[in-house]
Amino acid sequence: MAADAVATAEIRGALAGLRRATGLPVAFGGAVGPGAAQIRISELSGTATGALRSLVVTSGTGLGGRAVALGRACAVPDYVGSRRISHEYDAPVAAEGLRAVCAVPLVVRHRVRGVLYGALRTAQPLGDRALDGAVAAAREVERALAVRDEARGLLAVLRPAVPEPDAGREQVREAHAALRALAPRIADPELRAELLAACDLLTAPTTQGVPALAPRELDVLTWVATGATNAAVADRLGLRPETVKGYLRAAMRKLGAHTRGEAVTAARRAGVLP
Repeated sequence: MAADAVATAEIRGALAGLRRATGLPVAFGGAVGPGAAQIRISELSGTATGALRSLVVTSGTGLGGRAVALGRACAVPDYVGSRRISHEYDAPVAAEGLRAVCAVPLVVRHRVRGVLYGALRTAQPLGDRALDGAVAAAREVERALAVRDEARGLLAVLRPAVPEPDAGREQVREAHAALRALAPRIADPELRAELLAACDLLTAPTTQGVPALAPRELDVLTWVATGATNAAVADRLGLRPETVKGYLRAAMRKLGAHTRGEAVTAARRAGVLP
């Protein structure tokens, strides 16, 4: 079964944080394969054996499979003795010595991408700290996956060909603005560099002697060029409206412009905007 490599990487990075947030000594997880029918447990943290590694869990079975089928977090105070789940995986769970277990599905755009688990080696109800912490860790992974998906989708659209200078100009500007907004949110340096390189493909060679705009000044001006208001720019970039105004004033000063429109025109003439 080919697992989702991107989800696997995000799950691997989330396990230590899940243990800290929940206080649970054991965390593990895995990504789904094609069709979201199965999860392959590939990432382990705090385990004493390799009993869970490469375990394939089918949707609807065991605790993780139940969480996938229901699309929500599930927990049991004593895994092997629970009547709420099926018991296809009792042997590896018992071999690892796990008792109280929670499982949280990773759902991005209504599609399950994986499961995060946290566990104790004693039988007891898991408290709010453990459950809330596990859900919070899952939400962080979901947000990271959503950003990656959006970035990959934009790159897939832009890769086939660089648009002609006057063809689909508004769509090009919107794509450029979206890429600029996404780039700072990407933790993966290679993907971030790929996004910024795609931005460069959408602009003409920069004219010599043009003052360099700071990254955030360019981000703001890129959205202004699409017709967005300061409030809309602030919302898209996660900034305060006053901060947006400050960046815009700085860009206008560097470009020798007195209005928003003049700034956009000057930036396009300089080749820093499409």
